[in-house]
Amino acid sequence: MLYSMTGFGRIEFQLDEFTCSIELRSLNGKQMEINAKLPGLLKSYEIQIRNQIQQHLLRGSIDITIFIKQYGSSKPLSVNLELAHYYHQAMIKIADELELEKKDLLPTLMRLPEIVSTSTETLNEIQWKQLSEKINETCILLNLHRQTEGIMLEKHIRSNIEKIATYNLEVNPLENKRMQKLREKLSTLMSDFSQSNQLDKNRLEQEVIYYVERFDIAEEKNRLQHHCEYFLNMLDEQETLKGKKLGFLLQEIGREINTMGSKANDVDIQKLVVAMKDELEQAKEQLLNAL
Repeated sequence: MLYSMTGFGRIEFQLDEFTCSIELRSLNGKQMEINAKLPGLLKSYEIQIRNQIQQHLLRGSIDITIFIKQYGSSKPLSVNLELAHYYHQAMIKIADELELEKKDLLPTLMRLPEIVSTSTETLNEIQWKQLSEKINETCILLNLHRQTEGIMLEKHIRSNIEKIATYNLEVNPLENKRMQKLREKLSTLMSDFSQSNQLDKNRLEQEVIYYVERFDIAEEKNRLQHHCEYFLNMLDEQETLKGKKLGFLLQEIGREINTMGSKANDVDIQKLVVAMKDELEQAKEQLLNAL
């Protein structure tokens, strides 16, 4: 089974006096990359949240957004009265020395640093444990989405590889005809050259053998068929994280197709090679999104 790296999961729940929501989005990425948008209540748990997501989601570009709302306010405020008193005394002193008006100091006072700030509380251990379980549930939802996307992804890629294997088999009758024409041509050339007294027959035979081997694509066909079968078998395995392995195998499939095309020297075989390359590129594009 193949899993997609694309997925989505969202969950809403009540946590004591808090109303919470967790949203996870996953896109394709070479490694694991986590972008977290967390409220102040969870800043001390960020590393644990990242480790938790990595254990569940394995790979991809992950966006997690956690929203916590308390009593109708998403950001409870606190006022530092002691600091406000200090600032107020300093402002009065400045006003006296400069003979300035002392009216309407409150708006200015409220804009000074650290007078008004959001709550710096954190969740307690019991609340964090409950929230952590909800993160796990959201990851499960996202993986279910990935599995659904992966079914369609695997269907397309499997079709591409099966077509490559079929085209490869269609090369066989064309290859037999090509080799027969090549042998006849070489036989005629050898017959013409044999009439020359200066001909080195041993050297000619060596050159003919080299020429035939150079244009022989039997090994490429066999390896290509083996790679396709191995790829399809790997798709059936239960391993979740196998996108990179399949990508390496596609490189080997591409290498055999390219070598076959360069050695074929036959129009009909070249057409099949082009068709195989087209299926291969489609498979590569789809596999970019595989986990």
